[in-house]
This record gives sequence, C-alpha cells and structure tokens, in this order.
Amino acid sequence: MGLRLFPREETFFDLLNGSAQNIVRAARMLQDLLDDYTDVERKAEAIKSVEDKGDDITHTIIDRLNRTFITPFDREDIFTLAKQLDDVLDWIEASSARMAVYKIPHATSEVSELAHILVSECEAIVEAITNLRKLDRLAGPLREINRLENLADRVQRDAIAKLFSSNGNPIDVIKWKEIYETLEEATDQGEHVAHVLEGIYAKHK
Repeated sequence: MGLRLFPREETFFDLLNGSAQNIVRAARMLQDLLDDYTDVERKAEAIKSVEDKGDDITHTIIDRLNRTFITPFDREDIFTLAKQLDDVLDWIEASSARMAVYKIPHATSEVSELAHILVSECEAIVEAITNLRKLDRLAGPLREINRLENLADRVQRDAIAKLFSSNGNPIDVIKWKEIYETLEEATDQGEHVAHVLEGIYAKHK
C-alpha cells in the first residue's frame, strides 16, 4: 500500500490539481503559438485568460486555508505550493506576452524547443500533484522535472551563445535574450515546485 497523507480536507488536493492542469493547458497553448506562429496577439490574450483563471484558483486555495482548521499537510506548505504553481503560470504568460509586445516576426527552433520542454515539465508537475495522496509515487515525476529543467538550461545557454555570435541587430538580440531567459525561468519555477513537493515528502515519509 502506498504512503498516504492524513485523511483531512480533500478539497485542497482537487484545487492544487486544478491549478496544475491549468498550467499545463497554458504551456500547451504557448507551444502551439510557437509551433504555428500566426495570430500571435490573439493567442497571447488567450494564454492571459488562462493565467487569470490560475490567479482565481490560487486565491481560492488561500481563502480556504484561512477558513480551514485541519489541513491535509502543513498549511505553510499548501500556501507555498499554490504560490509556486502560480509563479510557473505567470512566467508562461510572460513568455507569450513578450512575443506579442515585441512584435517578434517569427519563432526560432530554440524557442520552440524550450516550449516543448516546458510542456513536458508541466505534465510531470501534473503527475506529481496527482500523487500527493500517495507520496511514495512522487520520486519519478520529481526526477523528470529536474531533468527537464537542466535540459532547458542547456538549450537556453546555447541559444544565447548563438544569438551573440550572430552579429544581429542589437535590439533584436536584447529582445530574444529576454524571451529565452523568460522561458527558461518558467522551467526554473517548475523545478521550485519540485523542491516544495520534496519538502512535503520529507515531512510525511
């Protein structure tokens, strides 16, 4: 039998899972924007709507924390996890917004690769959040999150090195550098989700 958390307020599991599902939806929409680089402003606005929904979920979690006496695990951990999930979504939305605001004319292979890595990482986050009820199943998705963040870091470094060796327009170089860094930051925030989950596991194993 898998390790289980104490039987407490189950709504938090559903809300956290809803937050994770919302994140992976936004990541897939960003991937679609970059793979099919058309109608960028509309697609960026659609991602912003998903980010707004994520804010609503986070606020609901915090409100319920304030009104619930017994929580399934430490309330500080629930708060931190909810905020960290929201941070992943914020950086996904920031990535799409920069593509639109900077009037980027086309996507690069590197930015599309980063988006694909981000989707895979967000899918691993969903798997990890789903396993919060049985913490001994967390190890696999947490390893995958860490692996994907390391991969994104390498892709970002190579992309920026290529950017500075291209002798391109300095303004374009600045724009692309910020876009690559924003996408990589989204994967960093995903790794921070893994760190919070690792802390929860350490307390309850």
